[in-house]
Amino acid sequence: MPFLEQLQVYFRGERVEALFFIAPAALILFVIAGAAVKSEGGAFGVGMAVPMVLFGLVALGTGLAVGLRTPSQMATLEAEYAASPKVMVEKELPRMRKVNANWPIFLGTWAALVLVGLALRFGLKAEWAHGVGPGLIIVGAMGFLIDGFAERRSRPYTAALEALAQQHGVEVGPK
Repeated sequence: MPFLEQLQVYFRGERVEALFFIAPAALILFVIAGAAVKSEGGAFGVGMAVPMVLFGLVALGTGLAVGLRTPSQMATLEAEYAASPKVMVEKELPRMRKVNANWPIFLGTWAALVLVGLALRFGLKAEWAHGVGPGLIIVGAMGFLIDGFAERRSRPYTAALEALAQQHGVEVGPK
């Protein structure tokens, strides 16, 4: 696939995921949190609502920010590519390598949330823990989904950048 096409596939995917999955998922978390508080109330309902509302706020902000900035980011990269593929790849490849280096951290965070959620749910008898636990499990699972999609898109785009760097003799350091 030609480089510009790969760039467009990557950033279209970023925008679609941000606006049609991450932001709506945040709204769903808010609904579940409200339902937990309204139907269960007390320590259980509030315990479940807290991680969902907190993660929902982060997800909503991230989804909207990524979704709204992506068209200008893509236009800038396309213009930079048209002006000088070498200069564009010298800037973009190190950025994408940093993005890819963060996947193990993000995935480890989601795994830790799931494990803490399981420990709270099955390890404690407190009502709040029985609410927080499943809330963390849901948040961790959503994080796995979101970052699973994003990682799958980032790898081919980074490979295209690396091929472009090699084609233009760009030295960008170790992978």
